[in-house]
Amino acid sequence: MADAFWRIVFSGSDLAGFHSPSFDDHIKVFFPDTPAGALALPHMTDEGIVWPDGVRPAARDHTPLAFNGSDSLTLDFYIHDGGVASSWASAAQPGDRIAMGGPRGSCVVPVDYACQVYVCDETGLPAFKRRYDEMQAQQIHLLACVDEPIGRAYLGDLPDVTVSWLGSGKMQTEALMPLLDPIVLPADDYFIWLTGEGAVVKQLSDYFTQQRAAHSDLVRAVAYWHQK
Repeated sequence: MADAFWRIVFSGSDLAGFHSPSFDDHIKVFFPDTPAGALALPHMTDEGIVWPDGVRPAARDHTPLAFNGSDSLTLDFYIHDGGVASSWASAAQPGDRIAMGGPRGSCVVPVDYACQVYVCDETGLPAFKRRYDEMQAQQIHLLACVDEPIGRAYLGDLPDVTVSWLGSGKMQTEALMPLLDPIVLPADDYFIWLTGEGAVVKQLSDYFTQQRAAHSDLVRAVAYWHQK
């Protein structure tokens, strides 16, 4: 898809019945120790899920980008140094296997709110990409803490979106606030989506619900990762 994003299509009869109605659904993806390595699958007991030898493989949450309704699921992987999912995706070959589960629940958001505001870093771009294809809004604002060439290469043209590219690693409230302050939220006809690093997402959520008096049910704040 772009230098920083690799698209992988998974197929298999076990996908029958998969359902993902919301743009920011997430599924849990379990990875083997090596790309072509065997992946031990869990089994259900009366006490819950049990992993072979008591060892749970590395897992990460991912956005289901597209599903064909029967046996083909598409995921986009953000490629970066040191990531379990990124390392697996970079080395994956046709026929490699993973395990996945979910989504456990969905928050279905109407597509036609007049004003829609999206704040994310690279980890949120696949969800925004899925959402963009279905939106019917008068105003769409995207504040992307992503390097502009990467964002443009991945998302393509966004002619009806007011986009601010802040640069990778720039998800900081002091950089975002001056861009958010001028956005006018029409009464009860808006939706705000905030995702990325957990502490910043919390600060932005507080900004909208406390300083801007936004309705909490019109603000969706989801931490996609946490700074350690």
